[in-house]
Amino acid sequence: MELTPRQEQIIQIVKDNGPITGENIAEKLNLTRATLRPDLAILTMSGFLDARPRVGYFFTGKSGTELLTEKLKKIKVKDFQSIPVVVSENVSVYDAICTMFLEDVGTLFVVNEKSHLVGVLSRKDLLRASMGKQDLSEIPVHIIMTRMPNITICEKEDLLLEAAQKLIEKQIDGLPVVHKVEDGWEVVGRLTKTNVTKVLVNIGRDGLI
Repeated sequence: MELTPRQEQIIQIVKDNGPITGENIAEKLNLTRATLRPDLAILTMSGFLDARPRVGYFFTGKSGTELLTEKLKKIKVKDFQSIPVVVSENVSVYDAICTMFLEDVGTLFVVNEKSHLVGVLSRKDLLRASMGKQDLSEIPVHIIMTRMPNITICEKEDLLLEAAQKLIEKQIDGLPVVHKVEDGWEVVGRLTKTNVTKVLVNIGRDGLI
């Protein structure tokens, strides 16, 4: 997060004089308390300062890098997951290719008649199935899909960093976000490299998540 010169001044004042009230900070800067309120709110929400009622503001002692790390370690999959694109295990490879193209995704999640996760289809799976003279409209996706237990999954309460690590380690484009049910997994979302990139963009643009 890039601080304004005034915010840098506020931090220095709090370092030197904390705990210190907002009124006293305003006096030192020859400004009104109302003028400083947005800056103090940003510095407090960002973690540079902390505040206690009837005591005032004090410096947390944390660097920008430490604060960023803390923020990242608090983000969960559910905060940035997107809507999953699913197909039935009996749908044809041709229809799956059409779905992937129309939905503009890199991974399809395959479900059974109970809507439980049974497989994953990647671009590579569909491309491999297309390299031949077979009729793609006659081949069901359950023949070519990756099956359990070889599917890498995540849950919505998982930390985003841990899920992102799975994407890197497995060299895949997306993970199904699942919820445990009595006899399987229900797909409730998807987490992709694009979702992870959005986190970085939010941090770089606004400094806040």
